[in-house]
Amino acid sequence: GDWLQGPYVYYLYSTYGFGKGEIGQLFIAGFGSSMLFGTIVGSLADKQGRRRACVTYCITYILSCITKHSPQYKILMVGRVLGGIATSLLFSAFESWLVAEHNKRGFEQQWLSLTFSKAIFLGNGLVAILAGLFGNVLVDSLSLGPVAPFDAAAIFLAIGMAIILSSWTENFGDPSENKDLLTQFRGAAVAIASDEKIALLGAIQSLFEGSMYTFVFLWTPALSPNDEEIPHGFIFATFMLASMLGSSLASRLMARSSPRVESYMQIVFVISSASLTLPVITNFLVAPSKVKGESISFAGCLQLLGFCTFEACVGIFWPSIMKMRSQYIPEEARSTIMNFFRIPLNIFVCIVLYNVDAFPITVMFGMCSIFLLVASILQRRLMAISDKPKMENWTAMKERDPEAEALND
Repeated sequence: GDWLQGPYVYYLYSTYGFGKGEIGQLFIAGFGSSMLFGTIVGSLADKQGRRRACVTYCITYILSCITKHSPQYKILMVGRVLGGIATSLLFSAFESWLVAEHNKRGFEQQWLSLTFSKAIFLGNGLVAILAGLFGNVLVDSLSLGPVAPFDAAAIFLAIGMAIILSSWTENFGDPSENKDLLTQFRGAAVAIASDEKIALLGAIQSLFEGSMYTFVFLWTPALSPNDEEIPHGFIFATFMLASMLGSSLASRLMARSSPRVESYMQIVFVISSASLTLPVITNFLVAPSKVKGESISFAGCLQLLGFCTFEACVGIFWPSIMKMRSQYIPEEARSTIMNFFRIPLNIFVCIVLYNVDAFPITVMFGMCSIFLLVASILQRRLMAISDKPKMENWTAMKERDPEAEALND
């Protein structure tokens, strides 16, 4: 339901006659809504039940899809607000339900990593590829128009809601009946402030996802600066194939004891940073085309290669960040803390999109590249402090048993 919409949001708004600035404002409404309501819905998910929150996601997103039929700016704005709320639930409630259900049933912790990898490989990979190709058939082959993928998405969301209602059990975060939302917020904020690992994880997630969502907005105008005819659904499917390959690599890496997630993610962030510098490099090295309406240019092909590399990094990122969240975030406030992480992310994306007309696309890609380098530095710090308890335990053991040090030598 979510992947069917991705390639056509920007395109649909442009067919309604809106410019890049107005489309940027619509995107801001979505991210702003996620920022304002995300923490609230995350806390309600912990308190009122994750299964109920997942059903709310389906309903909210279906309503958002329905608004896409109107070319009226205000109605589209309402749809973006509903979509922002749904996105907050999508990236918190489902994962929180899964982790709680996994622990409740006493499954092995290693299985959780395999589940995350398969979810990204199949859900963010194979299903996304099929969704992109299906959307391309609806829009181009059947000529049903750019709103058709949103109608199809609503149908799949309704099917998903029926499955959740018929087969999922309910689970909660905080079992206490006395904690109100404000108390939950305070507890989540204290957990982030008192544990550097959680704070670093939130900063890393915000930097990477902020760059990723900026990329989602920019890839269409970057590949068609002169209104080139590009196959949106096919390109999106290519991105998802790269993401699927990345998630497959992540599953192999997480199945090994070495390298650890905290270690290899430093390299992933550096590669993703380099991939988003390609639009900047091609802008200086390749002369831009002056002809409008042609097929994708040579510079566009080079950028597409970099974008596919970035999507492969995205495929590695999702199961890896899920693994780290399952290790470092306390269960009782999981959804609340995860949506706290999205506050700086949404602020960052809103600022970028608000100034979308003020800066060239190359400047925005360069900024994203810098943020990804910062994420790599923070990831290195996270690895260092996550190793501290092991070193402290070994030091304490040596103090208690001098023979242990000799054995180590």
